[in-house]
Amino acid sequence: MPTTQFKALKSAPLKTGSSFVRPVQNLPDRVKLGSPASDVMTDLTKISVVSVRAKTSMDRANAKMIKYGVRMLLVLDDNEQIAGLITASDILGEKPMRFLQNMGGTHADIMVRDIMTTQRELEVLNIQDVKAATVGDIVASLKQANRQHSLVASEVDGRQLVCGLFSITQIARQLGAQVQSFELARTLSEIEAVIARG
Repeated sequence: MPTTQFKALKSAPLKTGSSFVRPVQNLPDRVKLGSPASDVMTDLTKISVVSVRAKTSMDRANAKMIKYGVRMLLVLDDNEQIAGLITASDILGEKPMRFLQNMGGTHADIMVRDIMTTQRELEVLNIQDVKAATVGDIVASLKQANRQHSLVASEVDGRQLVCGLFSITQIARQLGAQVQSFELARTLSEIEAVIARG
C-alpha cells in the first residue's frame, strides 16, 4: 500500500512533570476464607513485580521496599532469572547480624545475596491449583510452610514462570485483621481472631 493513503498524526511537546501509566491490580477490600484465592493474589500479568539484583546492597534493597510499599523483592541474576527473594524480615531480622558475626565487615557491606532466600530454597504453588483454591487454602499453605510469602508459577513450553505471589499481611488486611506486626505467627493469630469473631 502506498503511504499516501495514510495521514500522519499531530504531535505535541511532552509537558514538564509528565509521568507514565503504571499497571494496577484492584483487589477486593474484603474477602472471606471461602473467597477465591485469586482475590488475594498479586497477579504479575497485571502488575509489575518489584525486583532487585543479588549484588545490590541490603540497605538499597530496604530503601526500594519502602519506596514501593512492599515487603518482598524478587532477586534477579545477571540473566534476568530468579536467583531468590528477599523480605523485610530478612533485612530487619537476625540474618544481617549472623552474617556479620560469621564474615565480619560492617552493615553497609551486606549484599542482598548474603541474606536472601536462594532459588534452591524456594517452592512455588501451581497456578492451576491456585485457580481452584480458596483464601483459606492459601492461609493454610503459608502456615504449613511457615512463610509470609508464596510464589505462584505456571508452565510455559516446559519453563516455569512466576506469575503471581501471595503475602500473608495482604491477606490479613483483606480479611479485616488489624495487622500490627509483620511476624508470621502474630499475623496468623490476628487472622484467627477475625475468624473467631465471624
